[in-house]
Amino acid sequence: MRAVQSAENFQNKMAMEGVPGSLGTSVGFSLRIGQTLFSSASLLFMSLGVEFYSYSAFCYLVTTMGLVIPWSCTLAVLDGYSVVVKCPVRQPGILFIIAAGDWVLSVLTLAAACSTASAVDLLFQTSSSFCTPKCCSRYQLSAAMAFLTWFLSLASALLNLWLLPSS
Repeated sequence: MRAVQSAENFQNKMAMEGVPGSLGTSVGFSLRIGQTLFSSASLLFMSLGVEFYSYSAFCYLVTTMGLVIPWSCTLAVLDGYSVVVKCPVRQPGILFIIAAGDWVLSVLTLAAACSTASAVDLLFQTSSSFCTPKCCSRYQLSAAMAFLTWFLSLASALLNLWLLPSS
């Protein structure tokens, strides 16, 4: 009897939550908070050294993280509200815009992380006259945070894309 009740509770929870990690779920909220934290950390580590303006790859990372932070914050607020009210967003138009935005920002974040990582590697290998070890370490941390942001952004994009046909 208990097994039947727990199976029914699980099915009710899945019907309420939808695809775990998609828009309006607690896992989606966690993914958005992680994206916001990692992208803020990436921007912080890059901005601590004022020499980043000399390299276009670093400027590209700052610009991309400047787009990811408000996007993720806004969707984290929407996810948090949906979780508290227990009414996930399922309108096809809104889901399509969010899925498209996630994919665009995911690709931009990957490009920024890769370009920053390759520029830092090049600076490390040439000589220390272009980049002090302290600044290059910060740039490496910034690139690592950007890769973590990309990973969470890709997870959100895939899960929202999975939800899109069912709405």
